[in-house]
Amino acid sequence: MRLIIKTFTYSICHLTAAIAIAYAITGNIWIALSIGIIEPIAQVFVFAGHDWLWERGPLKLTLR
Repeated sequence: MRLIIKTFTYSICHLTAAIAIAYAITGNIWIALSIGIIEPIAQVFVFAGHDWLWERGPLKLTLR
Protein backbone atom coordinates (compact mmCIF):
# COMPACT_ATOMS: atom_id res chain seq x y z
CA MET A 1 0.00 0.00 0.00
CA ARG A 2 2.90 2.37 0.75
CA LEU A 3 4.21 2.00 -2.82
CA ILE A 4 0.79 2.86 -4.25
CA ILE A 5 0.55 6.00 -2.11
CA LYS A 6 4.14 6.97 -2.96
CA THR A 7 3.44 6.50 -6.68
CA PHE A 8 0.24 8.56 -6.47
CA THR A 9 1.90 11.43 -4.58
CA TYR A 10 4.82 11.46 -7.02
CA SER A 11 2.34 11.63 -9.89
CA ILE A 12 0.71 14.67 -8.28
CA CYS A 13 4.14 16.30 -7.85
CA HIS A 14 5.02 15.57 -11.49
CA LEU A 15 1.69 16.96 -12.72
CA THR A 16 2.03 20.08 -10.59
CA ALA A 17 5.59 20.73 -11.76
CA ALA A 18 4.66 20.23 -15.43
CA ILE A 19 1.74 22.64 -15.15
CA ALA A 20 3.77 25.24 -13.23
CA ILE A 21 6.63 25.17 -15.75
CA ALA A 22 4.26 25.33 -18.71
CA TYR A 23 2.44 28.27 -17.08
CA ALA A 24 5.73 30.07 -16.39
CA ILE A 25 6.67 29.70 -20.05
CA THR A 26 3.31 30.44 -21.68
CA GLY A 27 1.50 32.64 -19.15
CA ASN A 28 -1.71 30.85 -20.18
CA ILE A 29 -3.38 28.57 -17.63
CA TRP A 30 -5.34 26.58 -20.26
CA ILE A 31 -2.25 25.82 -22.31
CA ALA A 32 -0.38 24.99 -19.10
CA LEU A 33 -3.11 22.57 -18.00
CA SER A 34 -3.12 20.95 -21.43
CA ILE A 35 0.64 20.48 -21.42
CA GLY A 36 0.60 19.38 -17.79
CA ILE A 37 -1.92 16.64 -18.54
CA ILE A 38 -0.50 15.50 -21.89
CA GLU A 39 3.16 15.40 -20.83
CA PRO A 40 2.83 12.72 -18.11
CA ILE A 41 0.71 10.57 -20.43
CA ALA A 42 3.37 10.87 -23.13
CA GLN A 43 6.04 9.94 -20.57
CA VAL A 44 4.33 6.58 -20.01
CA PHE A 45 4.94 5.69 -23.66
CA VAL A 46 8.43 7.18 -23.73
CA PHE A 47 9.38 5.19 -20.64
CA ALA A 48 7.94 1.98 -22.08
CA GLY A 49 9.92 2.48 -25.31
CA HIS A 50 13.08 3.29 -23.38
CA ASP A 51 12.64 0.22 -21.21
CA TRP A 52 12.04 -1.98 -24.24
CA LEU A 53 15.17 -0.68 -25.97
CA TRP A 54 17.22 -1.05 -22.81
CA GLU A 55 16.14 -4.65 -22.25
CA ARG A 56 15.96 -5.92 -25.84
CA GLY A 57 17.60 -3.44 -28.12
CA PRO A 58 21.14 -2.68 -29.19
CA LEU A 59 22.09 -1.14 -25.84
CA LYS A 60 21.83 -4.52 -24.15
CA LEU A 61 24.35 -5.98 -26.55
CA THR A 62 26.90 -3.18 -26.12
CA LEU A 63 26.75 -2.93 -22.33
CA ARG A 64 27.46 -6.57 -21.47
